[in-house]
Amino acid sequence: MPEKIISFMRTLKAACLKLRYMNRIVLLFICILGGMLTAIAQKKAVTENGEEVLLSDDGTWKYLNDSLKTDTATIPTNPITFSKGTSSTFLLKSTKFNVGIWLDPKKWTFGKGVNNEAAEYELNLKNGDLYAMLITENMEIPLKTLKEAAIKNATDAAPDLKLVKEEYRTVNKNKVSLLEMNGTAKGIKFTYYGYYYSNARGTLQFVSYTSQNLFSKFQTDIEGLLNGLVVL
Repeated sequence: MPEKIISFMRTLKAACLKLRYMNRIVLLFICILGGMLTAIAQKKAVTENGEEVLLSDDGTWKYLNDSLKTDTATIPTNPITFSKGTSSTFLLKSTKFNVGIWLDPKKWTFGKGVNNEAAEYELNLKNGDLYAMLITENMEIPLKTLKEAAIKNATDAAPDLKLVKEEYRTVNKNKVSLLEMNGTAKGIKFTYYGYYYSNARGTLQFVSYTSQNLFSKFQTDIEGLLNGLVVL
């Protein structure tokens, strides 16, 4: 790894230790930035068969997208019909197209996207290290294409990203795609779990994220939030 990157990573680590009093979400994004810089030390290459691979300084390599490939025909559809919970009494509406989120205001705080410029809203569980973001666009995008874009964006921050689960769901009478992905950024093991939806008026990515060791603890809260997604 180049000496400048090593020096920067050490400085970043020291800064993270000194800034423990900062808002957790800000600190989290600083660490994600460090993970993205680590990825610079890995080089991308293309094999003679057209497959992208990541080359590491120790001489090892791995396929870039091998763990993310899924045959569309094998994507299952969950037979359960999902709907918003009775405690989700506040409707957070998108200003870009006809979707909204019913949420429990006693559990969740929310605001306009600040840490992620692409997010229309960012949300935080009041009593835990669980976060979510709502990314909306006016363009209609097929779910398959939307999945590929979501994976690409997540891979930029976590080069070792793996697709853990994928299925279609019916949520408040609307078909959505569910993606669960695991990845590591700056040594932090993340789980991204979210819904992806598109119609003639726009496209939505509604993604929650937390550390992998906390995912099972927060899964009920995650499902409760995501299942508040409605088309208005």
